[in-house]
Amino acid sequence: MEALTWTGSFGAYLNPVLILLSSTLVIAVAHQMAISFSMQSSTAQAAFAQKPELTMAGLVMGTIFFTAAFFVLLAIWAPGLLPGLVQQIQDIGVEARLLAWIIALVLLAIPASAVAFVSPLIDASLSTMGVFLSVIGILALIALYIVVAIVGPYGITGIVGEVGARFTPVWIALIVTFVVSSIYRKKLGLYGKLFDSPIGMVGLGLVLFWVFTALFANLIMTYDPLMQEVAMKNKDPGTPFSGDEGMYQHYLFGGDSLARDVFSRMVAGSRIVITIAPLATLLAFMVGITLGLPAGYFGGAFDTVLSFLANLILAFPVILLFYLLVTPEIVATGLPTYMAMVLAIFPIIFLVVLVQSRYFTVPAKRNTLVAIIVVIGGFLYLSTISDQTRPIPLFTDFVPSSLDLFNVPGGILIVGVSVVFVNSPTVFRIVRGLVLDIQTRDYVAAATTRGEGPWYIMLWEILPNARGPLIVDFCLRIGYTTILLGTLGFFGLGLPPESPDWGTTINAGRRLLSAFPHPAIVPAVALVTLVLGLNLLADGLREESLKD
Repeated sequence: MEALTWTGSFGAYLNPVLILLSSTLVIAVAHQMAISFSMQSSTAQAAFAQKPELTMAGLVMGTIFFTAAFFVLLAIWAPGLLPGLVQQIQDIGVEARLLAWIIALVLLAIPASAVAFVSPLIDASLSTMGVFLSVIGILALIALYIVVAIVGPYGITGIVGEVGARFTPVWIALIVTFVVSSIYRKKLGLYGKLFDSPIGMVGLGLVLFWVFTALFANLIMTYDPLMQEVAMKNKDPGTPFSGDEGMYQHYLFGGDSLARDVFSRMVAGSRIVITIAPLATLLAFMVGITLGLPAGYFGGAFDTVLSFLANLILAFPVILLFYLLVTPEIVATGLPTYMAMVLAIFPIIFLVVLVQSRYFTVPAKRNTLVAIIVVIGGFLYLSTISDQTRPIPLFTDFVPSSLDLFNVPGGILIVGVSVVFVNSPTVFRIVRGLVLDIQTRDYVAAATTRGEGPWYIMLWEILPNARGPLIVDFCLRIGYTTILLGTLGFFGLGLPPESPDWGTTINAGRRLLSAFPHPAIVPAVALVTLVLGLNLLADGLREESLKD
């Protein structure tokens, strides 16, 4: 069986178009970045006469941008030239190497500076149109690769097409989600308004891509992420599988140092990240909101004590505090488990108080809802904190195994608790500040006048009007949490070494990065795209919440 190339035999027809579109995109982006530092005018002399210091800054920055663009164009048009040039420069002496790099940069900077000089004369709308059309064209070509891979014979579109075909459930889910959301956008509040923000839509698409990837991971993966096939150790992307017949024919993204499929481990890692980061961040918000609302509303000694504790925790560097909480020595003391016992109770408290304040005048409905929350929440709470591997006296002794609905692996629980503990003080301070601002509004005074209780005012008057900043911070905090998880995995902390989470796989692949870059690059790209999507989604939500 032959190895797969990146675009297969179908690429011979579409690759030239893809290269042309990519080059157009690079030049258009470089032009837009250059003119953002310069002044547009009908002539370069007129622009220089109007504001010479701004025009010179634009010339310098434009030279930098176009030099970088030329490097990218070299990599696109002559993929083997740039690595060969770099290798030749690295083989010579240190002093000659420095001189060679200077000469290479100057040779690229001279034409780049000429292009940067005339770039203000070119209408910015042309580069904007170039970016739009090239992006649409690249996406259309990628879609064509995927469609041909689905309906055509195996391997005709190479690695790109086969990888895209494996994500077919994700593409269907994305299309259905966006179509249904666009139809009912006017009824979806802030989420519906997100469709007016191109940045927010791109971010939402990236985030939903990884969410659906985690949901359909079993359908997407080609192999067990822990399976090892000795002959596939450190194999390149597209290498034919040499194991048992009947399995998938290739390691699409190659094999790692332990002969495991890099593609399957990337997909399996999304399930871990998508599970831990949002749930832990949600629990951190539950803790921060439950404590921040009364602290800001009532003030006094309660506010003073909680603010002091929050500032005390925030005084520690986040990475250092995170590192300490997941070290084996701290874990051996049982501290994270006991922290989980305290922190996991806050969602129940929050929901009970929410229902109590809303239906205080309807005792029958209130009591029924509170009973449902306590029973279901109690079972979930006990199942979360109880496990045979981390016995808890006074709990596991009285909880029958039949009532233990699920077991959270020790490593995931420890990392999740650490995320909650680190993020809760920040959320507390944000909520407290919002309460101090909103409680002076007229609608809060009107609620007080008509006799509403303090918890009703906090949960049903103040909190809904603080949703914009909190939603934006929630998205950003998931991104921060994802980076923290990657950092922990990179240092080999928290999750077990065989875990396919992206940080652990990056750490495992970095040891042979110069010889076999693919085991580290694939999860790194996945991590970057998810965090980028969360940041873009937060920016879009911020824009729409400000309009609201």
